[in-house]
Amino acid sequence: MTKVSVVELGEAKTSSSSRRGVNRGLAILDFVLRLIGIVGTLASAIAMGTTNETLPFFTRFVRFRAQYDDLPTFTFFVVANSVVSGYLILSLALSIFHIVRSSAQKSRILLIIFDTAMLGLLTAGASASAAIVYLAHTGNTSANWFAICQQFNSFCERISGSLIGSFVGIAVFILIIFLSAVALTRRN
Repeated sequence: MTKVSVVELGEAKTSSSSRRGVNRGLAILDFVLRLIGIVGTLASAIAMGTTNETLPFFTRFVRFRAQYDDLPTFTFFVVANSVVSGYLILSLALSIFHIVRSSAQKSRILLIIFDTAMLGLLTAGASASAAIVYLAHTGNTSANWFAICQQFNSFCERISGSLIGSFVGIAVFILIIFLSAVALTRRN
């Protein structure tokens, strides 16, 4: 009987250490995804925040200018991406803590709550800006809104490109929330 209990104890230790290994792997993947999210959202905020283009009109003294802050939606986009970038930078500390202590659960729950809030903020900013970018490219003849991208090519390319990083950030947040939920369900 003592051999059976020693074997069962060895299997329990192996099972517990393999779970910790998987949770540590999930924590490392969480950290890497947060770094990718920082790059995507920060690049989007910088690209949108530095977008402007000036076109000459009849004379060199009269010019048409397009800047991101001409539209409040783009300003909201820059602020939302900046806030999310800041949050991701601050959350790296807890992500490192989860690598060291893979059994921590309360801090994972806290991160899931904040990650979900940041996902909502980022989705709102990216979605609203995507609607304006669509209007800039196609216009709306019913409302007499003309497509401005035929004149402001560089402006439209930059605002369209900045949306890519933000949508990458959204995908990263979905993966982070999913990984955190999986790590929570795998109890040590």
